[in-house]
Amino acid sequence: MPVKLICVSHTPLLDFASPPPEIEASARAAFAQLAQQVKAYDPTLIISFGPDHFNGFFYDLMPSFCVGVRATAAGDWNYGPAPLNVPEEKALGLIEYCLEHDIDLSYSYRMQADHGITQPLDLFCDGQLDRYPVIPIFINGAASPMPRTKRVIQMGKVIGEYLKTLDERILIIGSGGLSHDPPTPQIQTAPAEVQEFLIAGRNPTVEARNIRQSKVIAVGQRLANGDMSAALPLNPEWDKDLLQRFKHADFDYLAAMSSEEIRRDGGRGGQEIRAWMAAFAALSAFGEYDAEIQYYEPIQEWIAGMGMMTASPL
Repeated sequence: MPVKLICVSHTPLLDFASPPPEIEASARAAFAQLAQQVKAYDPTLIISFGPDHFNGFFYDLMPSFCVGVRATAAGDWNYGPAPLNVPEEKALGLIEYCLEHDIDLSYSYRMQADHGITQPLDLFCDGQLDRYPVIPIFINGAASPMPRTKRVIQMGKVIGEYLKTLDERILIIGSGGLSHDPPTPQIQTAPAEVQEFLIAGRNPTVEARNIRQSKVIAVGQRLANGDMSAALPLNPEWDKDLLQRFKHADFDYLAAMSSEEIRRDGGRGGQEIRAWMAAFAALSAFGEYDAEIQYYEPIQEWIAGMGMMTASPL
């Protein structure tokens, strides 16, 4: 069974803020090139690891990992609402395999996948979120406490072993990071009304969603104007080091990373790097791999260190 990996940063501001024209053009060209690769590869199954930004998962019940047996796009940032094409039997097979191998996954028959999962699908599939069969796998990268990186890697490797049992042309997507510090409230310090949103803010009104999204847009504009008080600055050194760690399969280093270290060096959004860890770990189950860094640029207007990697088994 052929397998290919693509890991990318995502940004909700992709269509809501404009970096300098040459930078935006190069980023969009890199996404377009990856989309052409996906089209040529024509996967029969996508495994998509991604986080959530309090659009589909909340503190009323916050799993570390959750597999969508049935799923829709949450509708944030104009991605959906729309159904995803989830092959239920294979999703259930993945869950059963993980349970048999000591990885207890949560699962949902009504997952709402936010832009952490849907943006790459939109970019790589000509805007058709249901173009390819996809199993979405949520990894908590926003709500403290979060799964330990060692456990994320263990989970990814077991899922990779399951994928080896399938007769499919598999594309593994990891979506998240790199360094960025969006204005995501923390429940420990938020006022009561914000805590209530973090606990039970599912299915907001259009007005409420627009107000929330406007705050993120404003942070990107302030960063672009040089106001570093709006968020932790992007950290290209940290980003580039991580890209090399993934390229060289340095799972021992990745497994030792703590949430505190990631927050310090990569900001609140840096926690999403867990999705890349799971994706590369899944690929590693197929043996040694060859990985290439396709693109990197710290883009303040998008509040993200924008990185893109591809990999395939040797």
